[in-house]
Amino acid sequence: MFLLTMPFCCDRIIQYGKVYGELGVVAEIMVILGIDPGIATVGYGVIAAEGGKFQALEYGAVITPAHTLLEKRLATIYDELSAIIKRHKPDAMAVEELFFNKNVKTAIDVAHGRGVILLAAERQGLDIYEYTPLQIKQNLVGYGRAEKGQIMYMTKLLLGLTETPKPDDTADALAIAICHANFISHNYGWGK
Repeated sequence: MFLLTMPFCCDRIIQYGKVYGELGVVAEIMVILGIDPGIATVGYGVIAAEGGKFQALEYGAVITPAHTLLEKRLATIYDELSAIIKRHKPDAMAVEELFFNKNVKTAIDVAHGRGVILLAAERQGLDIYEYTPLQIKQNLVGYGRAEKGQIMYMTKLLLGLTETPKPDDTADALAIAICHANFISHNYGWGK
């Protein structure tokens, strides 16, 4: 059973996306898996969102060693993300769209990685949402051309973390998850 307690929910218990208090369901929680796709490093962040408040449940990076066969790297990414999805049972996965303007070889390898990321989510029935870097920056900072440091600062602030998550791919993944929570809340009135 998926059970956890969260500081921003006071002493309430969360079960399967609903917060239960003395009077029954008192709020809805959305669990979101944010992904910063890659092949060498895949950043991930799982957050819980309730009415504009966020908590990091787990974050990190799937690292695949250089000079490893591409198919082995892809299998590692698929297996690790599948395990994260099974562990947290997120309501949705938000992924950064790819943008490359120079290195075609890197772009193709990262696109392979992104493909298995999408496959892992699809195989487990997750809804998948995609955001451009511009949308993520606009959502978190209010400015689509924000600097990396501004995004990291806002991510740390919104999640109440004492340190900025490392590597940068991890902080980016958490930012993507927050972006999705804000998008759903703003456009669909969820969590209000």
